[in-house]
Amino acid sequence: MTLVRDGPKFAHPGELTSGGTAWPAPLVSCNHCVVQGSTDQPPDESVVDAFLAASRVLVAVAARSLAAADAEVTLPQYRVLVILAGHGPLALAEVASLLGVNPSTATRMCDRLVRKGLVRRRTPPEDRRQVRLSIRQAGRQVVADVTGLRRREISRVLRAIRPHHRQGLVESLEAFAHAAGEVPDRDWAAGWEW
Repeated sequence: MTLVRDGPKFAHPGELTSGGTAWPAPLVSCNHCVVQGSTDQPPDESVVDAFLAASRVLVAVAARSLAAADAEVTLPQYRVLVILAGHGPLALAEVASLLGVNPSTATRMCDRLVRKGLVRRRTPPEDRRQVRLSIRQAGRQVVADVTGLRRREISRVLRAIRPHHRQGLVESLEAFAHAAGEVPDRDWAAGWEW
């Protein structure tokens, strides 16, 4: 997959490229970008290896940031907080699906976060089987604190990369995050809470 850019902004379906041709229908699109590609072509192994190496670094940064924030949550619990901060109130089954775990595992994680005052659980009176979870202000503060620490450490690493290589990183990582369904940081400003 490649992120399609046309000049200073992302190209959208039907827009003309600098060569005067329209981009074909996208595989994935949103308000911000278009991801072109085909799921029938596996990625080059060197791309997979590069992302694996980068993910090891990013997991280490996340773990160190979580420990330094003194948040008293595990990395999987932190991921629940990030999901709720990015997506807003969700049913427990939706949280489990986004985590890629079974509902009983998600229930145990969320129970701990509720006891810590980081997540709110609500059961609508019209359907007591439908449990809704949302992040509380204390949980939002944990996400902000850890994200600030991560941002500083990642910035330190990025300063070691030549500026002309950084733009390629932006495009590749935005495409990767988009393809994985990650909510962009700029969309977190919605401030989900109820």
